[in-house]
Amino acid sequence: MLFELNLPDLSTILPILGTTGLILIVLEGSLELELNKSKFTLIRKSFFGALGPLLALSFLLAYIFEQYGGYTFRDSLINAIPLCVISSAIAIPSVRNLSTSNKEFVIYESSLSDILGVVFFNFMLRNETVGLNSFGMFGLQLLIICIISFVATIGLSFLLSKLEHHIKFVPIILLTILIYAISYVYHLPALIFILIFGLSIGNLNELHNLKFFDVFRTDILNKEVQKFKELTIEATFLIRSLFFLLFGYLLETSEILNTSTLIWAVGIVVLTFSLRALQLYLSKLPMKPLLFVAPRGLITVLLFLYISPENMIGLVNKSLIIQVIVLSVLVMMFGVMLGKSEKELQEEKQAASDEESEGTAATENPVEQTNLEESSDQEQDPLPGIQPGISG
Repeated sequence: MLFELNLPDLSTILPILGTTGLILIVLEGSLELELNKSKFTLIRKSFFGALGPLLALSFLLAYIFEQYGGYTFRDSLINAIPLCVISSAIAIPSVRNLSTSNKEFVIYESSLSDILGVVFFNFMLRNETVGLNSFGMFGLQLLIICIISFVATIGLSFLLSKLEHHIKFVPIILLTILIYAISYVYHLPALIFILIFGLSIGNLNELHNLKFFDVFRTDILNKEVQKFKELTIEATFLIRSLFFLLFGYLLETSEILNTSTLIWAVGIVVLTFSLRALQLYLSKLPMKPLLFVAPRGLITVLLFLYISPENMIGLVNKSLIIQVIVLSVLVMMFGVMLGKSEKELQEEKQAASDEESEGTAATENPVEQTNLEESSDQEQDPLPGIQPGISG
């Protein structure tokens, strides 16, 4: 090296930043979600929109890897899952200029895709064989994590409402990460706890009718939750930026320009958006710009890093992961650029319709409008020529 400097090996820090970023991303996304009767249709479409393509693309890629490379189906599936998860870390910030309905769909879909992808990945990684016993154990784990989530959410909400110290949001976040880590050690689907906690404190207005929640002083807790949400957004941005900076630092040019994996990367991206087009068509959702919003990113890298050496296959390597991420992000970038003024166009249409309705109302009631103008003139000048408040 030119300056004879020994660069430290920072690859061990990447999974730590990735896991912390994943927790904060899911927490941020769940705090943004609204749970009420009017959202049930959107939630249902988002859930199946996240689950359907995830399963279809995972099994399809696993079958292709198995047939082409001669690997076991389980190892092929474990390596395929990271390539099939939508990255909420990239998708959510990229749809700020879309219409409210499309933005909500992307928030729900990408957050659920992260959770379902991690749960599916861990399920396959921890079960050598898939059968009734493995599904029964998984159901038990779901029940346990739901109970833990309910108790922990009550405890954390109580702390959030009762603590009066000026430093209280960071300890809440650290406790959340601690509960996640303990749940993960015991092989529980820990991201479900993050989702339940975020949904619970983010939708206190829907729970105010329950007498049980009176102890939390929901009026005060709502203000604290708003501050907590702002801090979570800032922390998520910081960790996410550090992750991608470190990931970029560890990249090599040869990995990005590897021509042997480029054909596979292009094929995977084409399959991804083909299945997404089919899913949007069946869900009766607008193709543009939702078709393009299916990026791979932080969650893909994180899951790939968690694959043990004995489960890795030769076809899925670092070059393929990087190329799929770059190509999917480029497709999303150009797609969102084409539809970036959608929100502005809708606002202009709404403003034009409001002006038209006001003009129509004025035309239909000219006498009333004239009377209003006359009364307004009289109020401004009740006695012309005489100064008010001055006598003789």
